[in-house]
Amino acid sequence: MADQTSNVDVESILEGVKVEKDLDISADSPALAIFARIHPAGIVAAGALIAAIIGHVAFDTDRLIGNMSWWQWVLLVAVVALSVLPDVMNRVRVAIEAIADTMLRIVWVLGWLVFIVQLINVVTRYLNPLFESDILIGEMTSLAWQLFALIALLGLPYGVKAAVNPRIDFWWAEWSDRKKAWLDFVMHTFFFLPFLFSMTIILRQFAATALGQRRGDGTWPSGWRVWETWEESPDADQLPLGPIKAFIFVGFVFFALQIAAEIIKTGFVLMGKRDYGQIASGDEFQRIE
Repeated sequence: MADQTSNVDVESILEGVKVEKDLDISADSPALAIFARIHPAGIVAAGALIAAIIGHVAFDTDRLIGNMSWWQWVLLVAVVALSVLPDVMNRVRVAIEAIADTMLRIVWVLGWLVFIVQLINVVTRYLNPLFESDILIGEMTSLAWQLFALIALLGLPYGVKAAVNPRIDFWWAEWSDRKKAWLDFVMHTFFFLPFLFSMTIILRQFAATALGQRRGDGTWPSGWRVWETWEESPDADQLPLGPIKAFIFVGFVFFALQIAAEIIKTGFVLMGKRDYGQIASGDEFQRIE
């Protein structure tokens, strides 16, 4: 009887140790003292503002940091201002992620459209001999791959939000919430977001040219028949390439917005605001097998 009692006590102690080990309280307090008042993104934006002012006044450089557009200055000032208003910043994050949810619904519809278009392709493939034609509806093939491209472009924001991107789970899963937040915040802020920002600048002109803007003077053709100015496919019986090239730019803009939302969330984790950071207890990491 004594042995049974001691075994129960040992098991209860071990169970208590396990619960204590699994409890992650790293996101319940600010990672740094300054984060108790200011969102980390605001500190980064303030540093960028100082560097931009120095680059613009002291060096008069043509580089981006000293030659920003007016809206870029406004954006940095807005981030600094919002960094001391966590409730407002969280609402901005929610609004951005609402875009990702909308994109998911659009992607769901596009998935069915791809299925229908490909079904038509298969059916017409066997009807071609009846009409003595090699391709009955040539635009369908082009429409199928353009729809599939839209799925990839518009689905990126929700993929980032749902964290479906594969990670190195065998060591990532053992990290604390704060350590994960540090890694994501640094990588998204200093590497991912600048890359996406550069891509949107490059792709803006790429999309405009595909839709008919002239390279030399930057003017647009006049007239209401806008589809006549779109970049054409070099293959016969194919849809114009202008719209899908323009959506490459749109997709990267939504992608960058969702990365900004991720920066806001990970910043909240570093501030000790677990709820705003949307840390779900008991989440299991995904295995790619």
